[in-house]
Amino acid sequence: MRRSVVPIVLAGVFILIWPLTALAATDPGLATAGNFAVLSGAGMTNTGPSWITGAIGASSAGITGFPPGTAGPQHVGDSTYTVAETDLVTAYNNATQPTTTDYTGVNLGGLTLGPGVYNQTTAPTLTGTLVLDGGGSTTGVWIFRAGSTLVTASGARVTLINGAQPCGVFWQVASSATLGTSTTFVGTIMAVASIQMQTGATLNGRALARTAAVTLDTNRIIQPSGCGYAVPGYVPPPVGNVLPATLGVPWELRGGFPWLLVIGVGAGLGVTALGLSARRRRRST
Repeated sequence: MRRSVVPIVLAGVFILIWPLTALAATDPGLATAGNFAVLSGAGMTNTGPSWITGAIGASSAGITGFPPGTAGPQHVGDSTYTVAETDLVTAYNNATQPTTTDYTGVNLGGLTLGPGVYNQTTAPTLTGTLVLDGGGSTTGVWIFRAGSTLVTASGARVTLINGAQPCGVFWQVASSATLGTSTTFVGTIMAVASIQMQTGATLNGRALARTAAVTLDTNRIIQPSGCGYAVPGYVPPPVGNVLPATLGVPWELRGGFPWLLVIGVGAGLGVTALGLSARRRRRST
């Protein structure tokens, strides 16, 4: 009887685990495309003091707007750029994976999602804050498959918690992507057509366009390290910079008065004061 029970239990465990493993997202493999913060399938233009930590690349149509913007190494129609664009196509195709959940017609803002593949056959909506929860692991992968354009509302946010990493987030966009003004975005955007970042939008990730232009306007982009990629080289801020040096800092500590920092310092001082008081009591006794 015991021998027959063991296989049944193992089979039950397999049945429970299989759907989770079958629908788990896997890194699409950017290869050399991952060495770029921005990759344009045509020309690349910038307006204002954009600050890009990482390499940028464009076709022979060229790159304009640097300065006033600053960026890492520039590749215009060279072999490095050509290979990266080829690798981008491969990665885009590799991102076509079985869907964990279909969110077609659902606003991603307000959701908290663990690793997986999330599909939206129509133009996805991102208004408010989308939270990606790593569940205590730093190796999670999220793939968002947009069957049409990707457009974020002004001030929309993507935030990471519990170990989630920017290098593990991918956006497969079948058309064009537009990040609205002051959007705080995370992940690698792989768009078939163009990518536009409106004034003040930031990206902790990559803007990779396959066939059309990338347009920037006073933006901050940081090419993420991790997932097999090294930290990109230092790039100085542009003259007149108004954007943060680092991305991913909680909103409570950005702009305005840093109340969390004050609370943290106050708590530390309180613990120290209690410790001193306890010592004095011991001495007095």
